[in-house]
Amino acid sequence: MYNPYEHAIVITNRTLVQGSFLEQMEKVVCLHPQGVILRERDLSDEEYEALAEKVLGICAREKVSCFLHSRISIARRLGCTDIHLSIPYVQSMSETEREELRRNFAQVSISCHSMEDMNIAVKNGATQIILGTIFETECKKGLKGKGLGFVTEICKACPVPVYAIGGINMERLPQVMKAGAAG
Repeated sequence: MYNPYEHAIVITNRTLVQGSFLEQMEKVVCLHPQGVILRERDLSDEEYEALAEKVLGICAREKVSCFLHSRISIARRLGCTDIHLSIPYVQSMSETEREELRRNFAQVSISCHSMEDMNIAVKNGATQIILGTIFETECKKGLKGKGLGFVTEICKACPVPVYAIGGINMERLPQVMKAGAAG
């Protein structure tokens, strides 16, 4: 049976959710997306860890990958094997920390916004790329999207799966996949 969400990666922002964030996560994860990136950068480590533990449980129950965002020590403490990082974060790491990252995480997702970023990400162990901003979006008003040509260019050069973000919806998903993105 075809699942239209199997190519989608959900990036959370609980401030946009009306009602219970965890109830919304239950609904979203039951659609079986490719994965979830628990972003929530405004939370303290303690708050993030408490939320991550709950979201990891929801994702585990539905066999959906859950990437914690930049909180490596929390991911390790909770036994999470998927991590999402930014290029500046990766560049700030020592070579020893990068080696440890590759040893301790099955999936390393890295945000990229250029060919240079993609090359840095792959060199540092990315197993997938989150590529933005493809179309103009509400969360980054005024930032012009880079378009489908950009997706094609990156996907042709990138040896790991690329997921396009920024203004992507179910109508645009086939367009970014035709341009070479995994989702």
